[in-house]
Amino acid sequence: MKHIELRDLNVSRIGLGAMGMSHGYTGAGADDAESVRTIHRALELGVTFIDTAEVYGPYVNEELVGRALKGRRDQVVLATKFGLISHTGRPGPTDSSPENVRAAVEGSLRRLGTEHIDLYYQHRVDAGTPIEDTVGCLAELVAEGKIGHIGLSEAGPDTIRRAHAVHPVTAVQSEYSLFTRDPEARVLPVLRELNIGFVPFSPLGRGFLTGTIRSTDQFDPTDFRADNPRFTDENFQYNLRLADQVAAVAVEIGVTPAQVALAWLLAQGDDIAPIPGTRRVARVEENTAADAVHLTDDQLARLTGLPPAAGDTHTESQMRIMER
Repeated sequence: MKHIELRDLNVSRIGLGAMGMSHGYTGAGADDAESVRTIHRALELGVTFIDTAEVYGPYVNEELVGRALKGRRDQVVLATKFGLISHTGRPGPTDSSPENVRAAVEGSLRRLGTEHIDLYYQHRVDAGTPIEDTVGCLAELVAEGKIGHIGLSEAGPDTIRRAHAVHPVTAVQSEYSLFTRDPEARVLPVLRELNIGFVPFSPLGRGFLTGTIRSTDQFDPTDFRADNPRFTDENFQYNLRLADQVAAVAVEIGVTPAQVALAWLLAQGDDIAPIPGTRRVARVEENTAADAVHLTDDQLARLTGLPPAAGDTHTESQMRIMER
């Protein structure tokens, strides 16, 4: 597995998103033992970058990751996120007040079974707390040794600049894939100007780009894709046709559509470390093998030239707390 630098943080260039092991998808959390095996297999394959968050579950995903990393903590760069749960009782969808940050980090450290979080992200920008106050608190946690690096998730250019002026930001995490190209115009140029790494989540379009989703009947009511605009009505059928074009490139190479989608992302720069999520050993083996997939210039051009996916990436209420 090749490695890259997120600013000055060395990580495998393909990481592992743990969310779906406990949260969000059909059957999530159904087999914790398989999820632990998946994490262990990822480490064997050279993955050193594991991503979770307190809100996944909530809490149980951090606990699961903590169990899986017991005795193996020194093998990984461990990332988690705060801000979508308020420990202060403040109403609203986000809370990044210094009081909440300090309460959140103590809980995450305990659940993860560690004394140190390598990369600590603000999960969504908090309109009720100046980013300078939040990052000032995070800088104190760096000085105290509780976290190593500061990250932001779904933050726009102005927020990134203001945060970075207080303390260097190591990485920004946003949705980015062949289906979601939003960061290219506004966010990626700022990150490269400031030497901040980029961590794409949902790099497989929430499963669409794997070629395995052919019907919304595959989702049970607890699956968060059931009301996602990209998976409803005519949007679903349109996006299936785009996924089929990715699958066609995969046939040319003799690999899987998921590997093509990840290889395309890796070709976008050596400052990008996607975190495809899975809870199955076979999938983590498939995803990590994308590190060795080579796309020709023609294939890259055809994939890059695909039209945008139909439908928003999130529901209307979720979109309101995202910056792009």
